[in-house]
Amino acid sequence: QVQLVESGGGSVQAGGSLRLSCAASGRTFRTYAMGWFRQAPGKEREFIASISWSGGLPYYANSVKGRFTISRDNAKNTACLQMNSLKPEDTAVYYCAASRSLSSSDARNYDYWGQGTQVTVSS
Repeated sequence: QVQLVESGGGSVQAGGSLRLSCAASGRTFRTYAMGWFRQAPGKEREFIASISWSGGLPYYANSVKGRFTISRDNAKNTACLQMNSLKPEDTAVYYCAASRSLSSSDARNYDYWGQGTQVTVSS
């Protein structure tokens, strides 16, 4: 029901900013909770942020709280992740995901995933 495509990744110096976008297709996008995850080489996928279907109740991992902001625009079928004050440890492939059930920090609760976009932060 939902297809997701991430964009906006790239390379940036420490302290810089990037804005990731997730374009969704499907008429029921508004009913899905959205989340962002990241995965560095050799490490497990890590929860970053989530937001409810209504755009409320944003939730962040402690590692990014205060630096990253998740948002969504249901009229445009888009979810975004604004990343500020980036650190080298933020380097990873970032994934957008959609959940049919709830907003969650557990990747197993997400039903649809984008292909990922690389974010590289240099020191």
